[in-house]
Amino acid sequence: MNTPLIAIDRLSKSYRRGDQILPVLTDITFDIAAGEFLALIGPSGSGKSTLLNCIAGIDGVNGGSIVINGTDITTLSEGELAEWRSRHVGFIFQFYNLIPVLSALENVELPLLLTTLPARQRRDHARAALEAVGLPDRSDHKPSQLSGGQQQRVAIARAIVTDPDIIVADEPTGDLDRTSATDIMHLLGRLNRELGKTIIMVTHDQRAAAAAHLVRTFEKGELRVAP
Repeated sequence: MNTPLIAIDRLSKSYRRGDQILPVLTDITFDIAAGEFLALIGPSGSGKSTLLNCIAGIDGVNGGSIVINGTDITTLSEGELAEWRSRHVGFIFQFYNLIPVLSALENVELPLLLTTLPARQRRDHARAALEAVGLPDRSDHKPSQLSGGQQQRVAIARAIVTDPDIIVADEPTGDLDRTSATDIMHLLGRLNRELGKTIIMVTHDQRAAAAAHLVRTFEKGELRVAP
């Protein structure tokens, strides 16, 4: 059996509110294969976005482990996690998180500023990423000059520009009309098929979830359904 890209073992996560301990994730165990397209679904407050943040190394955990390509990221320091995220994870958000005063090309280039690439190579990589998402002619446009679907494509280009192993997407179609949402899901599917990107997506949209290879359902911090 092939070793999974991501192995989550007995993961638990809670938050403290005053004297109360609020459990968010309880004893979560499952694997994610390299090249998988996984959708995490469940009601609001079920813990799916928290799990996504734990896998991406944004949130710490209270127990258990997350081993990604041989590295248990729960043991890394904040500095080590920041470096690990910059090399291995691309982020897609519901509200795009683009910088309004920067062009599409400059937004896509942002993650590369943390690398040692010279300026010309950074621009070349950013242009290639925009071309990959079908927006080579929008490089000079500011976010306000783009539709919601185009802004999300820029955000996806930004997520893939460093060639990460994993793409995490938190409600990537949540702010889009149906046509734009369908286009974005087709694009994510193409990145998964053609570039082999492992995609982990949180969504409330059943149509978006249907585009994934595998769906896991969360309820009250527990994994309820494992197809």
